[in-house]
Amino acid sequence: MAVRSGRRLGIDVGRARIGVAVCDRDGLLATPVETVRRDDDTDLVRILAIAEEYDVLELVVGLPLSMSGSDTASTRDAREFAARLAAHRPVRLVDERMSTVTAQRGLHQAGRNTKKSRAVIDQAAAVIILQSALDHERTSGAPPGATLA
Repeated sequence: MAVRSGRRLGIDVGRARIGVAVCDRDGLLATPVETVRRDDDTDLVRILAIAEEYDVLELVVGLPLSMSGSDTASTRDAREFAARLAAHRPVRLVDERMSTVTAQRGLHQAGRNTKKSRAVIDQAAAVIILQSALDHERTSGAPPGATLA
């Protein structure tokens, strides 16, 4: 199956930081971009600037559902941030359960100190979110998650 052509940004929304990743135009590989400090005045502007710089097709925002699949305070926060982004760019919400845990585990196995690597963890989580979305689209033939209107 084919993946739609065009770059996408992967977004891991956290309370203090937002991890950002991007994929290539063919939608094959997600790579880290940067960690944006969470700030009501500048975070949205910075992410939209990154989206413009990479000329992205859409933003893929991770939705941190509980293990049972229900919403949490973090889920609501991610939805609110995604709605702010959706006023400017197309946004897809995708399930991101365990992305941060997976990112932490991978960095720990690579010998990185979790406390000193928080910004890197956020970027790694964004890579996991975006790569999972790309892999889903490749195997199913359908865009991942749900479009945010």
